[in-house]
Amino acid sequence: MKTRAVPLAAIGAAMLHAAIAHAAGASGDPAAAPVVEPGYEVAHTPWGDPDFRGTWPVQTINDARIPLERPAALGTRAWLTDEEFAARVAAAETSDAAFSVEIGGDGSQGLAAWLRASRLGPRTSLVVDPADGRLPPLTPQAQELYAKGRSTWQSGDAVDWISDLDPFERCITRGFPAVMLPQPYNNGLRVFQAPGYVVLQLETFGTRVISLGSAGHWPPAVRAWHGDSRGRWEGDTLVIETTNLISGDSVTTDPLRRAAGPVPGRTNATQPVGPSAKVTERLTRTAPDTIDYRVTYDDPDTFTAPWTVALERTRDDAYAIYEYACHERNTVREAITSARALRKATPGQ
Repeated sequence: MKTRAVPLAAIGAAMLHAAIAHAAGASGDPAAAPVVEPGYEVAHTPWGDPDFRGTWPVQTINDARIPLERPAALGTRAWLTDEEFAARVAAAETSDAAFSVEIGGDGSQGLAAWLRASRLGPRTSLVVDPADGRLPPLTPQAQELYAKGRSTWQSGDAVDWISDLDPFERCITRGFPAVMLPQPYNNGLRVFQAPGYVVLQLETFGTRVISLGSAGHWPPAVRAWHGDSRGRWEGDTLVIETTNLISGDSVTTDPLRRAAGPVPGRTNATQPVGPSAKVTERLTRTAPDTIDYRVTYDDPDTFTAPWTVALERTRDDAYAIYEYACHERNTVREAITSARALRKATPGQ
């Protein structure tokens, strides 16, 4: 899906937001508390909750090539230099100039303007903790499972049956919290609210219904691909804690034990998920058309330390979310058929 033009009102508010952050030192620590636009007061629903209703895609983050992990050579440098940022904007301008509505067309709309307006524009990574902007090392056990992980995205893997496919390939999920983070396409998120609930409609793979104020999670044996999410308000910030994720790995041949990796990316989809994995999300309205979104993933069986991603979601209520018909023309079934036919035609393979 191509990047949509960001509404002018959103750009104006974000420009002020970005200017304030730049004046504070271009920045400060991206892991610090969200920067709220001066004078901005959060709107509330008729029943008194902070109002997050609207559509908040993050396609621009992917299209701008802001990486999840910081290049190792940058160390703890959280922000691009002026020259590096200019190069990122120039690439966005080239993409905008190539925009086409034709089938198979390329390019983006409003990407360069979004980069100039968003505080996220000059960031070197979405990961803000650890300080080097990179995911912490895997535990020895998880590293072994990751190295042996099986996926059709990895060349040379035999594909015989669904036990050889990860949950993304089977059109189940991209993983959690991976499904909440920027992907190459279909990055829409629509928020609905009702008394006692917040509903997050994902453009890909389902809808999350968040119960507010409910005590306790499901029993440990009850698991789901996106886990059991419970929300609460801390001032005007929505805090969502998710547990009871389906645990497992991508080494097993049992399709019921194949985990959905927590990190976006086809290779990272093979990362295991431990039984005690916990995800904490924090959503804060920082301007009329901006949400500060932060997610912390804590899985002591997989990572040697928790890690946190921070990004901005910009309102675009003109962004259309259509059915994600993943099973239609899914090429994985063809991969299975082709692999079987090849081995049949080539004895010993």
